[in-house]
Amino acid sequence: MTSSSTKSIHPRNKTCYTLYETAMVRRHVIVKGRVQGVFFRMNTREQALASGVMGWAKNTFSGSVEAVFEGEEQAVERLIRWCRSGPPGAVVRRVDIRDEPYTGEYSSFTIRYSSS
Repeated sequence: MTSSSTKSIHPRNKTCYTLYETAMVRRHVIVKGRVQGVFFRMNTREQALASGVMGWAKNTFSGSVEAVFEGEEQAVERLIRWCRSGPPGAVVRRVDIRDEPYTGEYSSFTIRYSSS
């Protein structure tokens, strides 16, 4: 997804400036490696909230962490980069990323504890 821009004129001083509309994206992420028992979900939540990214994270039965990130494209990509190393104690072996249509359905970032 790309950003678009529009021209606008400041009402007081008639200065022309460009407004950039930020692309909103959704990424479904599975982080594999030693990522459970190292506070990966909690730290992911902290990183997400600090960046304005919404969604959720949960442990899977296979030992991975699964997450959905929604937000401004740059913030989501920054969070994915963080997931490639994770918190201290994590050993990330692989991060699978799938683009999904942005829905805007989340108003916060939560940790899920069930298999849903």
